[in-house]
Amino acid sequence: MAGEAADAHSVVATIQPAITLLGLGIGAALASRALRLNPIVGYLGLGLGLASLGMAPSFSGPLVAAMAEAGVMFLLFNLGLHFSLGRIRAEAGNIFGFGSLQMIVAGGAFAALFWLVGLPPAFAVIAGFGMGLSSTAVVIGLVRERGQEDCPVGRAAQSILIFQDIAAILLLVTAGALASGGALLPALGIAGVKALAAFAVAVLFARVLTEPLFGLIARAGTTEVYTATALFIALAAGWATGMAGLSLTLGAFLGGMAVADSRYRILVQTEIDAFRGLFMSFFFISVGLSIDPALLVQDWMLVAGVSVGLIVLKCAFNVVAALLNRWSVPGSIQLGFLLGQGSEFTLVLLALPAVAGLAESRLVSAMVTAIAISLAVTPVISNVGRKLAGRLRAGPPDAKMAGDDAPVLIIGMTAAGRAVADALAYNDVDYLAVEPDHDHFQMALADGYHVHRANPADPRSWEALGFDRRRVLVVATGDTAASRELTPLVEQRMPGIARIIAVPGSEEIEEMAELGLVPVDMSMGGGAERLIELVFAALGVERELPVPGLARDDDMMPRAA
Repeated sequence: MAGEAADAHSVVATIQPAITLLGLGIGAALASRALRLNPIVGYLGLGLGLASLGMAPSFSGPLVAAMAEAGVMFLLFNLGLHFSLGRIRAEAGNIFGFGSLQMIVAGGAFAALFWLVGLPPAFAVIAGFGMGLSSTAVVIGLVRERGQEDCPVGRAAQSILIFQDIAAILLLVTAGALASGGALLPALGIAGVKALAAFAVAVLFARVLTEPLFGLIARAGTTEVYTATALFIALAAGWATGMAGLSLTLGAFLGGMAVADSRYRILVQTEIDAFRGLFMSFFFISVGLSIDPALLVQDWMLVAGVSVGLIVLKCAFNVVAALLNRWSVPGSIQLGFLLGQGSEFTLVLLALPAVAGLAESRLVSAMVTAIAISLAVTPVISNVGRKLAGRLRAGPPDAKMAGDDAPVLIIGMTAAGRAVADALAYNDVDYLAVEPDHDHFQMALADGYHVHRANPADPRSWEALGFDRRRVLVVATGDTAASRELTPLVEQRMPGIARIIAVPGSEEIEEMAELGLVPVDMSMGGGAERLIELVFAALGVERELPVPGLARDDDMMPRAA
């Protein structure tokens, strides 16, 4: 009995830090929402608060570390689910062209700066290019939070981060060779061969095994098996590449990519999403815990200088890289600020004794703290870039409306409205988008959509909006009240216009159909796809199915620039 009690106490002691962080994390998330902040800020603030109270060692156990690592793996697995083999081919220019350009400009500039201030060449190269990396976890989390996955900035950021993950592996290999005293080129060659082998396995799995495996699971008909399979693929893929000496996150990404072309992708994504959000909170809290409060007090001027220098220079270098890639000034600013933080991989690099031993410990500690601070302020910094880009895109108020003669009028740049706009732009079909909500208007404008601020619920705006020139009206605001009130007037003035409305649930479908609108229930899976199909059917235009996320900025991309 005494042995059983001791075992039970050991289990409780092991899981207690995770349970405590989970409960505190819920409070941090709720507080962030109440203050209209991104939950990432709440999690990082929670970690810093616990560190300030001297409680960081209480949460430094292997369970919390494993859950934090799992969060990043699930995040990359989810990213891989959106990068099919077709998209990898289509986005190769962004991944290997824009991605390598960003690393050369930002990483090379930091490396040159470190060398110029007298740091050892090996440290300058490894730490400099490490500073060129951005945080996959923070950036992808923000992109998903803001619904930017399919806008040009979001797509480019994801592609660049994929290349940065590859670059991070090479940096880790370089640091490992430095620690062992071995030759660098053979180590890099072996890592490259392993990465190509992992990619080949993912392609083989995608082509041969994915559909039969999930078909077999579907016949079992139990949700638990789907959940277990999704978790197994995400974790096992990361484990396999980790055992091969590569990044866990690379394996997780390849695991998601192997499922991306499957008809079961949406189901797998649904199962993973719940775990991704849960475990990601542990990662961000752990980053906050890594900040040294004593260093903040003792060397606050050094930490502040390094933090400001990192963020300002990183944003500037990223903007230069985007401009060199022929992006517009607004797009370059928004992307540069979005990627203007340090990376979790750089924290790993600076923690390696072979790297940390090359520079003064005080400087290394300041760099680690500065990276953590940059992760914490990323939502604020990226918002600055987003709003600045929106102002630069606005143009003169007397300019002709984009989409003035467009056949499609989209009301509301919600996720549904953006999906329709992306599909129309890809197929070179003009649209006019209007948004009555100021905040949504500013964000859509900043993200590169041709959108105008107007209130179509006021019939006095209809002549200016050219309702009589439109063939299809898409209502994507999520509000059915205005459609209910204005339907008689619309039928009187525009009897020939096709009216399609995105409704938030099944309750309004019958009523909207009786009013002559074509309703689409967005609470059901595939709602956006159904909405797009109805728009193209109403236009009588054959739709070319796009590779998900195929777009570039301004002149190098469709109209959602």
